[in-house]
Amino acid sequence: MQFLANENFPLGSVTRLRKAGYNITAITEDSPGVKDREVLKRANIEDRIVLTFDRDYGELIYRRGLSIPAGVVYFRFTPTSPDEPAEYLFKLQRIKGFEFRGMFTVVEAERVRQRPLPPKG
Repeated sequence: MQFLANENFPLGSVTRLRKAGYNITAITEDSPGVKDREVLKRANIEDRIVLTFDRDYGELIYRRGLSIPAGVVYFRFTPTSPDEPAEYLFKLQRIKGFEFRGMFTVVEAERVRQRPLPPKG
Protein backbone atom coordinates (compact mmCIF):
# COMPACT_ATOMS: atom_id res chain seq x y z
CA MET A 1 0.00 0.00 0.00
CA GLN A 2 1.31 3.41 -0.97
CA PHE A 3 0.38 6.66 0.74
CA LEU A 4 0.68 10.35 -0.13
CA ALA A 5 0.69 12.61 2.94
CA ASN A 6 -0.93 15.96 2.29
CA GLU A 7 0.91 19.04 3.51
CA ASN A 8 -1.12 19.18 6.73
CA PHE A 9 -0.32 15.58 7.72
CA PRO A 10 2.27 15.58 10.56
CA LEU A 11 5.83 14.69 9.60
CA GLY A 12 6.09 12.74 12.85
CA SER A 13 3.48 10.34 11.50
CA VAL A 14 5.19 10.20 8.10
CA THR A 15 8.43 9.20 9.83
CA ARG A 16 6.62 6.66 12.01
CA LEU A 17 4.96 5.06 8.97
CA ARG A 18 8.26 4.89 7.08
CA LYS A 19 9.99 3.22 10.03
CA ALA A 20 7.20 0.62 10.01
CA GLY A 21 7.97 -0.10 6.34
CA TYR A 22 5.20 1.86 4.63
CA ASN A 23 5.76 3.44 1.23
CA ILE A 24 4.82 7.06 1.88
CA THR A 25 5.70 10.34 0.21
CA ALA A 26 5.01 13.72 1.77
CA ILE A 27 3.92 16.89 -0.02
CA THR A 28 5.70 18.91 2.69
CA GLU A 29 9.02 17.39 1.65
CA ASP A 30 8.86 17.55 -2.13
CA SER A 31 6.01 19.87 -3.24
CA PRO A 32 5.10 22.35 -0.49
CA GLY A 33 2.34 24.76 -1.45
CA VAL A 34 0.91 22.57 -4.23
CA LYS A 35 -2.86 22.85 -4.71
CA ASP A 36 -5.23 20.08 -3.60
CA ARG A 37 -6.21 19.26 -7.18
CA GLU A 38 -2.52 18.56 -7.93
CA VAL A 39 -2.30 16.32 -4.88
CA LEU A 40 -5.25 14.31 -6.21
CA LYS A 41 -3.76 14.14 -9.68
CA ARG A 42 -0.44 12.91 -8.32
CA ALA A 43 -2.13 10.34 -6.06
CA ASN A 44 -4.08 9.08 -9.07
CA ILE A 45 -1.00 8.77 -11.28
CA GLU A 46 1.11 7.14 -8.54
CA ASP A 47 -1.78 4.95 -7.29
CA ARG A 48 -1.48 6.33 -3.74
CA ILE A 49 -3.91 6.77 -0.87
CA VAL A 50 -4.11 10.39 0.29
CA LEU A 51 -3.69 11.07 4.02
CA THR A 52 -5.11 14.46 4.96
CA PHE A 53 -6.70 16.70 7.57
CA ASP A 54 -8.28 18.80 4.77
CA ARG A 55 -12.04 18.44 4.37
CA ASP A 56 -12.00 19.82 0.80
CA TYR A 57 -11.13 16.47 -0.75
CA GLY A 58 -14.69 15.18 -0.52
CA GLU A 59 -15.98 18.14 -2.50
CA LEU A 60 -13.17 17.91 -5.05
CA ILE A 61 -13.84 14.23 -5.68
CA TYR A 62 -17.62 13.86 -5.35
CA ARG A 63 -18.89 17.26 -6.51
CA ARG A 64 -16.23 18.44 -8.93
CA GLY A 65 -15.25 15.04 -10.30
CA LEU A 66 -11.49 15.62 -10.10
CA SER A 67 -8.87 12.87 -10.27
CA ILE A 68 -9.74 9.82 -8.22
CA PRO A 69 -6.87 8.57 -6.01
CA ALA A 70 -6.49 4.99 -4.82
CA GLY A 71 -8.19 6.12 -1.61
CA VAL A 72 -8.50 9.00 0.84
CA VAL A 73 -8.13 8.95 4.61
CA TYR A 74 -9.50 12.18 6.04
CA PHE A 75 -8.61 12.71 9.69
CA ARG A 76 -11.34 14.78 11.29
CA PHE A 77 -9.87 15.40 14.73
CA THR A 78 -7.03 17.33 16.29
CA PRO A 79 -4.20 14.91 17.12
CA THR A 80 -2.71 15.02 20.60
CA SER A 81 0.75 14.25 19.17
CA PRO A 82 2.44 14.17 15.74
CA ASP A 83 2.51 10.34 15.90
CA GLU A 84 -1.18 9.86 16.68
CA PRO A 85 -2.43 9.70 13.05
CA ALA A 86 0.11 6.96 12.24
CA GLU A 87 -0.94 5.01 15.33
CA TYR A 88 -4.57 5.32 14.27
CA LEU A 89 -3.68 3.92 10.82
CA PHE A 90 -1.89 0.96 12.42
CA LYS A 91 -4.97 0.30 14.56
CA LEU A 92 -7.30 0.36 11.54
CA GLN A 93 -5.10 -1.99 9.55
CA ARG A 94 -5.29 -4.56 12.33
CA ILE A 95 -9.06 -4.82 11.77
CA LYS A 96 -9.75 -7.89 9.67
CA GLY A 97 -11.16 -6.95 6.27
CA PHE A 98 -10.65 -3.20 6.71
CA GLU A 99 -9.69 -1.62 3.39
CA PHE A 100 -8.49 1.88 2.47
CA ARG A 101 -8.25 1.22 -1.28
CA GLY A 102 -11.25 2.48 -3.23
CA MET A 103 -12.68 4.19 -0.17
CA PHE A 104 -13.08 7.69 1.24
CA THR A 105 -12.42 7.05 4.92
CA VAL A 106 -13.34 9.62 7.56
CA VAL A 107 -11.49 9.08 10.83
CA GLU A 108 -12.90 10.79 13.89
CA ALA A 109 -11.63 10.39 17.44
CA GLU A 110 -14.33 7.87 18.36
CA ARG A 111 -15.52 6.44 15.03
CA VAL A 112 -14.64 5.70 11.43
CA ARG A 113 -16.93 6.03 8.42
CA GLN A 114 -16.31 4.92 4.84
CA ARG A 115 -17.85 5.68 1.49
CA PRO A 116 -16.82 4.13 -1.83
CA LEU A 117 -14.95 6.42 -4.17
CA PRO A 118 -16.51 7.00 -7.60
CA PRO A 119 -15.12 4.71 -10.31
CA LYS A 120 -12.05 6.00 -12.11
CA GLY A 121 -13.05 7.29 -15.50
